[in-house]
Amino acid sequence: MNPSWPRQGLYAITPDDTDTARLLARVQVVLEAGAAWLQYRNKAADAALRDAQARELLPLCRRHDVPLIINDDWRLAAAIGADGAHLGEDDGEVAVARASLPAGALLGASCYADLDLARKAAAAGADYIAFGAFFPSPTKPNARRATPQLLRDSAALGLPRVAIGGITPDNAPALIDAGADLLAVISGVFDAPDPAIAVHQYLTGFRRSDSQLPPHARTSA
Repeated sequence: MNPSWPRQGLYAITPDDTDTARLLARVQVVLEAGAAWLQYRNKAADAALRDAQARELLPLCRRHDVPLIINDDWRLAAAIGADGAHLGEDDGEVAVARASLPAGALLGASCYADLDLARKAAAAGADYIAFGAFFPSPTKPNARRATPQLLRDSAALGLPRVAIGGITPDNAPALIDAGADLLAVISGVFDAPDPAIAVHQYLTGFRRSDSQLPPHARTSA
């Protein structure tokens, strides 16, 4: 994991948008506002469009020193030279992806509400583990529900912990207090009336001074 990438902050996940120019413009606002990591996810796109959009997003992320992580598809991540991949339970084995991705690539794993899955992901070479949904989510309304105790119990694994699912600026502090290092958000940012303001609101939940945040994630205007 690149030491310049922050281990705490907002982990923005792209919305399903088949208009690439519009997607890039939306993402740029969020990166400029201080998102720490970006995951490319587009369930509405075919393989060709996902490839094209991911390739367009990569230089944008590079300009902001934000890692680009590809959802579901470590092969696409490897093909375009993205900074990493994120795997769900049906996206292949973490160990296979770890062995296939370049050294230093980020590899994350969805662990839902299951601490044992997190242990297995860590043993297989995951760089971070994600739990959720913690709250009702418009993106995945039927998602398994996680509890903040999972964040506490997984601290011993020594990996950054990502919280996802229905997270708002109001309920985020409780997850951060329980040990969430990164807050993964889609609609809470991209569907907000002002996505830049939404990013700043999430960042305040970390209760840290601006001097403790990486330069691109500072909340001051």
